[in-house]
Amino acid sequence: MKGPLFYSKILLFGEHGINKGSKGLSIPYNFYNGGLRVDDTETAQAKKSNQSLKGFVEYLEKMQEEEPGLVTFDLDTLRLNVEAGMYFDSSIPQGYGIGSSGALVAAVYDQYANDKITVLESLTQEKLLKLKKIFSKMEAYFHGTSSGLDPLNSYLSLPILINSHDSVEATGIPMQNLEGKGAIFLLDSGIVKETAPMVQIFMESLKDKGFRTMIKNQFLKYTDACINDFLHGDAKSLFNNTKKLSKVVFNNFKPMIPEQFHELWQKGIESNDYYLKLCGSGGGGYILGFAPDIEKAKESLKGHKLEVVYQF
Repeated sequence: MKGPLFYSKILLFGEHGINKGSKGLSIPYNFYNGGLRVDDTETAQAKKSNQSLKGFVEYLEKMQEEEPGLVTFDLDTLRLNVEAGMYFDSSIPQGYGIGSSGALVAAVYDQYANDKITVLESLTQEKLLKLKKIFSKMEAYFHGTSSGLDPLNSYLSLPILINSHDSVEATGIPMQNLEGKGAIFLLDSGIVKETAPMVQIFMESLKDKGFRTMIKNQFLKYTDACINDFLHGDAKSLFNNTKKLSKVVFNNFKPMIPEQFHELWQKGIESNDYYLKLCGSGGGGYILGFAPDIEKAKESLKGHKLEVVYQF
């Protein structure tokens, strides 16, 4: 058995802020993907994935008991397949902030949910919010808490715009211009991260009044402005606001930026060659970069691994 493939995603804007009312914009990243499969593979990775799925099945059982009105699964078939060695065969790097658990959640829902909402239906606001709620509950198994955005993006394979807690929509983004100088890229930190501790740091910081004020007056403001600029194709304003956002993150989210990247982060702001921001929760994995001139940025970041994900 081999199930359909689900793609990784990139949360362009909204990391940590979505749960505090900022907008969020997430796009599918088709370079990496994963799917459920049952075969005779005995690799360490397949065994580890199968082990993790066993725990996930128990979690879904409890979830279904607690909220049968939200979603039910064909748990018998799921259990049988997991016992037969089913695993998630994925090229999505784990702990890198590009949705490895989100793709797995989307695959399990797609294959085993009863009365599932499908991509072929007309996706009303109500259906999108229900999917987001289901996925948020499912993915909480992996992170302790989840907005549900990663699996939603993976499942629909469409850019998702979050306007607020109760307003989510599939959106269009401007066409890429592969000849364009401007680019969004991923910078590999070489560090595998865990999401839960980063979320914990953020929640602790929110107890501080000054931090809450900064989130409201600066972080949310620049995040929303960047999303607006990106969706409207206003590159000049986008880089202007990304620089401001990069500064705010550097000054207030230091524990979530790997120490060896502090200097590089500042160098981007000072040189205007590129601006860095967190990709997902931070703490390692990928760091997201925005470059007005990608060739200049590559030169400036020589010796580091860059992956261009979008050009304009």
